[in-house]
Amino acid sequence: MSPGFSFLITKTPFVMSKVTVCADKDGNVIGVSENNPEYGYVRVEQTIQEINDQGWLRIAKRSALIKGKVEDLQQMNFADGQELEGKIVVKESLTPFNTDEPDRDLKIAGDTGVICRQDDQPIYRQANYTTNPDAFDVFVTHTNGQEIKDVQQAQKAMNALQAAGKARLEAQL
Repeated sequence: MSPGFSFLITKTPFVMSKVTVCADKDGNVIGVSENNPEYGYVRVEQTIQEINDQGWLRIAKRSALIKGKVEDLQQMNFADGQELEGKIVVKESLTPFNTDEPDRDLKIAGDTGVICRQDDQPIYRQANYTTNPDAFDVFVTHTNGQEIKDVQQAQKAMNALQAAGKARLEAQL
């Protein structure tokens, strides 16, 4: 770690639910890669309760993909709603996880579209399913909080203007 960079490594969240296999809207448990139909993935979710360094409780839903060859995934007989032992861990980094497609794992602040950064470096984020009980989360602290707040305020103002305009239009009809 370089001086000036802030990383937060956490152990297991406060309370975790089981990891659950999730089917897509069409009921498919195994998704097939568009780039190579030999490979696919199974989507899993987990609800966690964690307490941050400021003492705030947060309940969050995490999701991850179990990736592999479609043939291997089929042999595992994954089923929608199936509970798996293990957990979903989050890894954040200042280095892209995928150098061919670095933008794929950019950490975005909610619905703002703002890329979370530490100083001028973008933060990359991945969530992975693991059966390793010693695996832990690694977070990178972002330093562009004011930019994120400014965009959130602008979005709220825009939404209020749109709602007011819609209400005026409906009143005229």
